[in-house]
Amino acid sequence: MPHTAGPMSPEEIYARRYLILAIVLAGTLMSVLDGIVVSIALPTITSHYHVALAESQWIITAYLLTMTGLLLVFGRASSYTGRARLFILGFTLFSLSSLACGLAPNLAALIVFRIVQAVGGAMVFSISSALIFQAFPPRERGRAMGYLGSTVAIGGIAGPALGGFIVQILGWRYIFFINLPIGVIVVAAAVRYLRLPETRAARFTMDWPGAAALAGFLTGLLLFLGALAAQAGPGRLAAAGVLILASMAALIVCERRCGKPLLELAIFKNVRFLMPLIVMAGYFVAAFMLGVIGPFFLEGVMRFQPAMVGLVYMVTPVVTAFGSPFSGWLYDRWRSPYFTPLGLGVLGLSYLFFGWVAFAPSLPALLVLFALSGLGSALFQSPNNTELMNAVPQAKLAFASSLSATTRNLGMALGTSVAGLMVALGLRAAGQGGDLLHASPAVVAVVSAHVLWFAGALSLLMGLVALAGVGT
Repeated sequence: MPHTAGPMSPEEIYARRYLILAIVLAGTLMSVLDGIVVSIALPTITSHYHVALAESQWIITAYLLTMTGLLLVFGRASSYTGRARLFILGFTLFSLSSLACGLAPNLAALIVFRIVQAVGGAMVFSISSALIFQAFPPRERGRAMGYLGSTVAIGGIAGPALGGFIVQILGWRYIFFINLPIGVIVVAAAVRYLRLPETRAARFTMDWPGAAALAGFLTGLLLFLGALAAQAGPGRLAAAGVLILASMAALIVCERRCGKPLLELAIFKNVRFLMPLIVMAGYFVAAFMLGVIGPFFLEGVMRFQPAMVGLVYMVTPVVTAFGSPFSGWLYDRWRSPYFTPLGLGVLGLSYLFFGWVAFAPSLPALLVLFALSGLGSALFQSPNNTELMNAVPQAKLAFASSLSATTRNLGMALGTSVAGLMVALGLRAAGQGGDLLHASPAVVAVVSAHVLWFAGALSLLMGLVALAGVGT
């Protein structure tokens, strides 16, 4: 079909839905690769700079914090810029800042460039789900979300192995350069083919007081967790606590008074939307706790090299890659609300058993548990994401997409911070400090078990919440 400059008709959109899906999923793949390879490299970066995990984890946390605070802002901005234009601009910035991350001369510069990278990521991921929903007819959206889950898994397959080998052979700086070729291809394809019909606002409006209050709340929350992990004094903890409470109060007041609020509080009265949102947050907190502590356990207790750590971490996404489209197809066929609690139950049990295996390390047992966690993720992600997006009208898709992305990234950031906090407290209880990899294997095992048990209990709790929401 020849290329034209104008937007596509609905018939053209549906005819090209898989091409549009490929463009959006390629962007998702880029983000997943970036997140996973940084997690795999975190032990190496921590040792390289001779810092504690509470410091080096800000490479991940600053990225997630920035993205979380801006997702709703760019979700609103898309009504003025257009979703496709925002997608293209965001990926251009993401790719260029990835190059800067790879060239960063020190830890502080790396964190700054990661913040810039997160700005580009927020532009893209605030509207990714909305783009997919617009490209597919309603009867195929569950399957499309299954492909989204499968792409995340494919990134998980490539990310650990690729990250492990890059770190071991070339060094950790090169993990950021892998974003460049993907970014060039995605931007070029999006410029040519991502031409969806949109009704754009005549002028740009933004609830800046609400955006500032939301950013203050998220910043205070993560600074409070970071202060706990760093064993800061009461003054720093109190300052972060005051910021949390003040910004939360300001957010509520601003959003109730604003004619066009950034965060539409009324949507939280929609139980069909709220329940999937809550369990999504819990899912990502637990998943990122495993993502943070796992490489330290495999290197510190199992004595694996980074490349081997990457290979072990491939098991979960391999299972998820095959399982997500199938679970999406099953959901489209039966619309069963029990996929979500079942998936969370499988995840919770796998995390609990991970904690017990930490005291009796066994590679076969670990591989089985990684496979179970992949199965749980496959059962959970596609149905839950589809339920969440189906709970809002078409006009609210961009807002629902940006809010779900905000919740997802907040869960990731909290999972990273809580894991860092538990590691710091565990080392302190054992009379040790500094780099977790320099602790004795017995201490690493105990700390890892506690983190994983917490993640397992949280997943099971979220499963009960999802089960309670069935029929609402």
